[in-house]
Amino acid sequence: MKPRFGDLEPYPPFNGFPRKGIEFFKRLKRNNSRTWFEKHKDEYEAFVRMPMQSLVASLQPHFAQFAPEFEVNPRKAIFRIYRDIRFSKDKTPYKTHTAAHFVLSGKPKGFLGSGYYMHIEPGEVFAGAGIYMPDGDQLKKIRSRVARAENEFLSIIEDRKFRRLFGKLEGDKLKRVPQGYDESHPMAQWIKFKQFFVGVSWEESRAYRKQLVGDLSNVFEMATPLVRFLNESLK
Repeated sequence: MKPRFGDLEPYPPFNGFPRKGIEFFKRLKRNNSRTWFEKHKDEYEAFVRMPMQSLVASLQPHFAQFAPEFEVNPRKAIFRIYRDIRFSKDKTPYKTHTAAHFVLSGKPKGFLGSGYYMHIEPGEVFAGAGIYMPDGDQLKKIRSRVARAENEFLSIIEDRKFRRLFGKLEGDKLKRVPQGYDESHPMAQWIKFKQFFVGVSWEESRAYRKQLVGDLSNVFEMATPLVRFLNESLK
């Protein structure tokens, strides 16, 4: 399957996320208002949005090798800076980080399936993968496959390189096994999970290197067997 990138315009090579982009977020955190943002929107476009688009575009050939079924499109993958404040007590209008989410081709951003995620903010670069907010039906399907495909699932999460990079599978868990399973089930500890994801957190300085593209692609490639296992569970 060929990767689906859409009608992309060329983007500048990614040579590291600008320090001015991190400084922009620090200042935005102190001045999180529409008035301030409108005065500094050109800085956001130049030092945050464009470098992030270049980063996503630079990841395209890597995804083409290890996960061609995913869409890696700078126009679609990057989250808007505007916060949804409708149901939040925090009414500050803007996010103080930039993030991207890669989903299966043809699926909307925010797709409740397994995918890849990254963000850059003052103090941290994060890259992860998996499923963070499965609905009830999806969770039942994943648990069912974990219970049935014991060897396949364990071969992924207990792989030596996987554990060296990620440590362990992350996610909230139930205190007891869900209805329909016995506490003595050999996969009981995994069936209790309500989320299934892994991630890596780096210092802010990692963002300034053009090698960030390779670092991110290594994380995403290592997580791909888990991503695929989860998505295959949802079919």
